[in-house]
Amino acid sequence: MSATPEPEPEPVRATLQLSGRRLSYLDSGGPGPLLLALHGHFGEARTFAPPAWQLAPDWRVVALDQRGHGHSGRPPDFSREGYVEDTAAVLHHLGGPGPAVVLGHSLGGVNAYHLAARHPRLVRALVIEDIGAEVDGDLSFCLTWPHRAPTRPALLEALGASAPHLTDAVREYGDGWGLAFRPQDMAASQRALNGDHWRAWLGSDCPALLLRGTRSGVLSARHARAMAAARPHTRLVELPTGHSVHATDPEGFAEAVRTFLGALPPHPHIRLPRARRAG
Repeated sequence: MSATPEPEPEPVRATLQLSGRRLSYLDSGGPGPLLLALHGHFGEARTFAPPAWQLAPDWRVVALDQRGHGHSGRPPDFSREGYVEDTAAVLHHLGGPGPAVVLGHSLGGVNAYHLAARHPRLVRALVIEDIGAEVDGDLSFCLTWPHRAPTRPALLEALGASAPHLTDAVREYGDGWGLAFRPQDMAASQRALNGDHWRAWLGSDCPALLLRGTRSGVLSARHARAMAAARPHTRLVELPTGHSVHATDPEGFAEAVRTFLGALPPHPHIRLPRARRAG
């Protein structure tokens, strides 16, 4: 009788204190090369379960709750500089061997390619999910969502059509049920994200995979193809999904990412220095 395979260990929640503010992340652990995952607005580290976690144990997958999301603290601002420096601090804190592959969806994708442009030694390759080099979004609709509701069903009902996309962010608090972020922060973060990011997109030349959902209302086919054509070492893959490729087609997403990772040059074994922990 063959032995039943043991289940893979769950990712471990860990925290970094940065200038008195909490940055929380999930870490699959293991000796594999590092892949850092950055979610989009309204998301958090758990957003990438299961597709990103399928890459473990070949890869050490670390998924960050970006500032103002999930279990991470609320920041003084939602600037690109702030998001990027948070991510750089986490990579220095992890101190793994060599630079990381950075995977980002939407907001996280812009933050990922800005990180590669500003800190090229930290980034081995990029996986950018359904976001462009020009961004013009509006999240003001979320300002109507309730701060608290008496029960989980009441909160989900009040969230309406958005509820299925927010289940990871639903929390029970002492005064009722609410979300793991402040809607006004998300609207402010989107306003800070809007604009022309071509300089950052073209500011690095590490290998990049650009994933687009063919039914996406965020990244058009024309813009995605222009991005791939303008940047060296960039491959475009389109899947029959909407904006959240990883959620709509987790198998296709995982296969595209796995194929891209398998074609990367050998891992550079350069240990990054650990940054001193800020108070």
